[in-house]
Order: sequence, then C-alpha cells, then structure tokens
Amino acid sequence: MDSTTRREFARGLALMGAAAFGGGESKAAAKMPPLCLFSKHLPKLNYRELARTVKQIGFDGVDLTVRPEGHVLPEHVARDLPKAFDTLRGAGLVVPMITTDLTSASQPAARPALATAGRLGISRFKLGYWRYSETESIDTRIAEVRHEVAGLVLLGKEHGVTAGYHNHSGNNVGAAVWDIRAIIGDMDERQIGYYFDPCHATAEGGEGGWKISTRMVLPRTRMVAIKDFYWEKTGSKWEMHMCPLGQGMVHWREFFALAAAAGFDGPISMHAEYEPVDEAALARDLAFLKKQVAAAYGSV
Repeated sequence: MDSTTRREFARGLALMGAAAFGGGESKAAAKMPPLCLFSKHLPKLNYRELARTVKQIGFDGVDLTVRPEGHVLPEHVARDLPKAFDTLRGAGLVVPMITTDLTSASQPAARPALATAGRLGISRFKLGYWRYSETESIDTRIAEVRHEVAGLVLLGKEHGVTAGYHNHSGNNVGAAVWDIRAIIGDMDERQIGYYFDPCHATAEGGEGGWKISTRMVLPRTRMVAIKDFYWEKTGSKWEMHMCPLGQGMVHWREFFALAAAAGFDGPISMHAEYEPVDEAALARDLAFLKKQVAAAYGSV
C-alpha cells in the first residue's frame, strides 16, 4: 500500500469512526486535535515568556499546570489563572485544559480553580492521583476514590468543566484503565472521561493490553497525554526509561489511527519526561507528533 492509499484508508477509518462516535451524525473527517505543550517542561518561564516560546516552537496551545510548583499556584488561582490565560490567548494559543492535583472537592483550591476555569472557558481539567495502600483491599480503595471523584465531578458540572482521569502507571488507582472504568463507569460522561496516556497504557498493558485499553476508552476520552519510553535494566531492576518520541515502545501509528477512527478531537498534551529537555528537543518531539497526527487525520 503506497503512502497516498494509506492516507485515504486512514481518512476512511476516521469517517466511519467519527459517525459512530457522534451517535450516527456523519462528519467529513475527524476534526484535528489541538497540539498542546504541557507547561511543566518550561517551569522557569513567566507567562509572557511561556507564550512566546510555545508559539515559536509551533504548538497550538498549552496544557497549563495549576498545582503546587506549577505556573499557576492553587492559592492564587483566582488572580493568576486569568492573567496566564489572557497572555497565552493574546499570543494566539488555546488553553483547552489545566492540570491540577485535585483529589477532593474539599481542597481549598478546588472551587476557585474550577470556577475560574469555567468562567474563562477552559473546558477540561486533569484530576490528581490516588495511591493504593499495601493493606487496604482493592475494592475498598476503589470505592473511596469513586466517592472523591464524584464530588469533583459535581463541582466541575457546577462550573462547566469536564474532568479527565489519567491512567498513570505504577501504584496509582487507575494505572489499569479497568480501575478507572469501575470508578467513572456510570457517571455522566459529559462531566468526566479519560485522560488517556498510551505510554503508560503500554507500560501496564504490554504488547496487546494497550490496544484493548485504547479501544475501550477512546469513545470517552477527553484528553490525550503523549510521551514515550522503553524498559531498561538497572542492576537487577527493570525500569521505565523515558525518551524522545519515536525512540520508545509506543505504537504511535496504530494509536493515532484508532484515535482518528474514533473521532477524537480533544487536546493532545505533549510531555517530555526525559533529560535533558530544551526548546530544540521539544521542537523535535513536536515535529514527530505532527507527522503522526497528519498521517492519521489527513493534515496538520
């Protein structure tokens, strides 16, 4: 199959998947997702510098950190989030999501963060993380997390902001997407969905589990996190070694074909969890990302 035929095939898949995703409403093609930089990777830049740098590199927008040591500190969110938002928007960038550490609606920053995001038109927020304990039963822990998530979903609904639950590998509740499904399965899908990470899905799902996870969550995926890794043995221990996009184990071509076929058009947040990371490294990763998205969606 030549490159033209492959592109036509991908567009055909996108058309069929988009119709299914939209409840039967036909679309010409999957809408292009905005490509955003996770602002964690430029921590020392002020809002104006962040906007200029992200725009120069070539991103569409920013996934803005609103958490301790982030670009917007939770205790100052009502004051500083509008400043950051206006500066980024003034540079022609979108701010479709914020990354928070929220794990309970009772946290002091929860209401002001979501209320401010809602007023600004920031439609999505990433939840924080919950950990498993070595002694508590899995079912008990999932029930506890479900209760906390439900409170945040209600708060988000009040302010028009949708929650995204991230499948981060390790001892996190939700490292396996089956946990997330048990937690959010019967909640309002307009108010909470998956913040899907194919890298961590690959780490937890191996050769085939990542694809089953992807197929399961895509109809309800609201944001996507992009990073890459490979397994590396240090001494007697195997560990995830984070690396530039395309140098690791993630099946990017297959993932984006599935995403386009499902009609996913939410924000894609690009992460660079390896060292060293500078503007040149971010630009190289973005070039790789754009190539993958273009192959699946038909253009950039």
